[in-house]
Amino acid sequence: MTNNQLNVLEGKQVLITGGAGFIGSNLCEVLLNNNVKVVCLDNFSTGKRINIAPFLQNSNFHLVEGDIRNMDDCKNACKNTDYVLHQAALGSVPRSINDPITTNDVNVSGFLNMLVAARDAGVKRFVYAASSSTYGDHEALPKVEDIIGKPLSPYAITKYVNELYANIFHTTYNFDTIGLRYFNVFGKRQAPDGAYAAVIPKFVQQFINHESPVINGDGSYSRDFTYIDNVVQMNLNALTTTNKEALNTVYNVAYGERTTLLELASLLKSYLSEFDRSIADIEIEHRNNRVGDIPHSLASIDKAKRLLNYDPKYNISNGLKEAVSWYWENLK
Repeated sequence: MTNNQLNVLEGKQVLITGGAGFIGSNLCEVLLNNNVKVVCLDNFSTGKRINIAPFLQNSNFHLVEGDIRNMDDCKNACKNTDYVLHQAALGSVPRSINDPITTNDVNVSGFLNMLVAARDAGVKRFVYAASSSTYGDHEALPKVEDIIGKPLSPYAITKYVNELYANIFHTTYNFDTIGLRYFNVFGKRQAPDGAYAAVIPKFVQQFINHESPVINGDGSYSRDFTYIDNVVQMNLNALTTTNKEALNTVYNVAYGERTTLLELASLLKSYLSEFDRSIADIEIEHRNNRVGDIPHSLASIDKAKRLLNYDPKYNISNGLKEAVSWYWENLK
């Protein structure tokens, strides 16, 4: 955080929904380290108590155990709140295909509850996690914010609906929002377990266990992998910007380079083999492509740079080195 950001947030209260999750807990940590008051709202359906355990003794941290699908919980969490970082959601395309109703309840109804509660509480700005899945079947690369295709999954639909609701709350209620379309975020505290684990922590855990990671397809699918510190920077820039032109729109949050799944696996093997040489010999397995997966993803970050002074410091290589070191200490 810069001194200017610290000045804006000094003495303020920030509500982080999904604050016990991967991205949410990293946001909690940075804000608390800079003496900002933090309220964490989480129902621990996907968030983990261990992620916020270090914060519980901090007088600036307050946990509200509740569900964004419950309006009373949302209103309770929004009391005396100046800003909201809305991270709570049910992620995963496969999860949404298997259970579209719950995904919709959390990601759409829960999102609307939070918008209403924040508006009624007089929140100054509502920054929310959007998704690169919104680009759907639009094939052109890089992805530019004002050109999207048709959604390819229930999850993608819910995240696009979030953007529509946010826009309506600005035009109807003069309520300021910023949406951040995350591109394949990775880093410390990202869980490797469960049926819907993200690819990087899942692969790392498998390599550490001397198991063969499985790539869906031939490995040529590519993603704009984005290290968590870049995402934290973008959230704070969105939260504190004084540029009126930067408000009430959406931004790509990425590094602006793409990496194939085969390249990713190779990098992980290389970095992990520095801790355990036998990992270098582990073979990769291949299975069929998953339904709803986008073949390639690459973000233009020009808009974020221009309007929010976004300056990502971590590319895939140095981000993975940081992440692998953390995983090695915490996943063994």
